[in-house]
Amino acid sequence: MEKNNRLMTRIDAINKEIPFSGTILVKERGELLVEASLGYANRAEQLVNQAGTRYGIASGCKLFTAIAVCQLVETGRISFDTRIRECLDIELPNFDEQITIHQLLTHTSGVPDYFDEEVMNDFEELWIDRPMYHMRRLQDFLPLFQQEGMKFTPGERFQYNNSGYILLGLIVEKVSGREFTEYVHTEIFNKAGMLDSGYFTFDALPGQTALGYIDQEDGSWRTNIYSLPVKGGSDGGAYVTANDMLKLWDALCNHELLNESLTNQLFTPHAESEEGDYYGYGVWIEKKNESIFKYHVMGYDPGVCFHSAYYPASEIKLAVCANISKGAFHMMKEIEEELI
Repeated sequence: MEKNNRLMTRIDAINKEIPFSGTILVKERGELLVEASLGYANRAEQLVNQAGTRYGIASGCKLFTAIAVCQLVETGRISFDTRIRECLDIELPNFDEQITIHQLLTHTSGVPDYFDEEVMNDFEELWIDRPMYHMRRLQDFLPLFQQEGMKFTPGERFQYNNSGYILLGLIVEKVSGREFTEYVHTEIFNKAGMLDSGYFTFDALPGQTALGYIDQEDGSWRTNIYSLPVKGGSDGGAYVTANDMLKLWDALCNHELLNESLTNQLFTPHAESEEGDYYGYGVWIEKKNESIFKYHVMGYDPGVCFHSAYYPASEIKLAVCANISKGAFHMMKEIEEELI
């Protein structure tokens, strides 16, 4: 109870500084420490966010893609050393033929990113010439990057890359013979008990799904329905509840989705970013004193910010889901400072 009170005091303080809209869930060794929902899932109708509200998590769902690939490796149908030209028959004329699945998973492939932050800094610019309502399948993203040249030699360095995860999703489809989102629903969400999560389209959102809001400097706001692809895929865009996200960490830690060996490979620091963090397969890894401090995933889109983490030493798991463009990181850091 004391931990809960201290956490709520910190959450309230951050909310006064940066008005938050979303759900925060923290558990320690399975025991609930705090569950708080703030703001509105629908501002126009003043429908409040609740524990069961579904939120978009942007790139946070790259972990789902990595798990799907690891499951196919576990069955022996592909390996991490498999080259993409061996399992995809799409036209990639300027891509290096030596690119492996491991390099795609770890953002070290060098393939051109369809959202290249060296070229643009506003995600909405992507949909000027290619309307977002056409982006419903993974192959719809190919024209955004498949004719471009390599950014660097495969394996040379780390550079965060969305296109690589589109290719991984296409590999899942090709190898499994199933649509990517259907595969994730069946083999990950259902097995982990994530029954409220899914890849929903903007024009057919189910109940208890938060709309994403973009706040303007003048105090006005708009939803993000014209800012993102109409349906998420292997690089981002799924919807989860905070509780479902903690179920995913539990399922991974209990080897319900992957065997112990593959789980360890997913959680291995394979590449180091310029900022000093590490990347496994679909998951960020932070070290302190050469020990693993946390495994975490994050996602940012217009009207979306998301952080979820697992701290192995303390067995704390948290999810901070928000239907606004900022605030989730600050909430997570406050929780870390209080508990860890």
